[in-house]
Amino acid sequence: MHRIVIADDHGLYRRGLRLALTAGIPGAEIFDAACFDAVIGLLEQQASIDLAILDLNMPGLFDQEILGDVMSAYPNTHFAIVSADDSRAEILKALSIGLYGYIVKSQKDEEVVLAVNEMLAGRIYVPALLSRTSAGHGQQAHAFTERFAARRRDGIGGLAKLTSRQKEVLKLMAEGYSNKEIARNLEIAEATTKIHAAAIMRELGVRNRTEAAVLLQSWLANNEG
Repeated sequence: MHRIVIADDHGLYRRGLRLALTAGIPGAEIFDAACFDAVIGLLEQQASIDLAILDLNMPGLFDQEILGDVMSAYPNTHFAIVSADDSRAEILKALSIGLYGYIVKSQKDEEVVLAVNEMLAGRIYVPALLSRTSAGHGQQAHAFTERFAARRRDGIGGLAKLTSRQKEVLKLMAEGYSNKEIARNLEIAEATTKIHAAAIMRELGVRNRTEAAVLLQSWLANNEG
């Protein structure tokens, strides 16, 4: 059963999206949040939220840097943006920081359900309207998605090259621990932890801890059992 958070300060849109997802994804458990603090509360209180769909303009969510911190703290949850802004720049910016997709409020219900199913399956969703803007823009969006997917495949292959100590550090990174906390947990120097973290991100070909955590979770999901 999938667990989804819909976070938007407009109650009418939340209810409409809930109805569309309930009809399109039978059995999904859906939670509502009207502000960013409520989202954090749900992530802390509810086990294994699969997808959080957030409106960037809702109260409490000031910028994408804050969102990046939350993504790092909850690596098992996929995050996506829902917005009335359908500009190509905003969509690509959101995808570039590691979000799983971007939903535009003007999209039809069936498109939104398709988007959510794609993201729940671990795939990156790019709105079709981005492709309709122009052939060049569509090709850029497709190329971006292909590069992201290729980087993820290469990174998963890089996991096998990590040392035992690096794998221990990566596991703790994915659980949201700071360098200082990792050092204390593994009884090593903080400077050593920083060196391991840098080596891990270089080996995996990722830019930050969030991407490293996503790669680890993807590998674990593919190797369960």
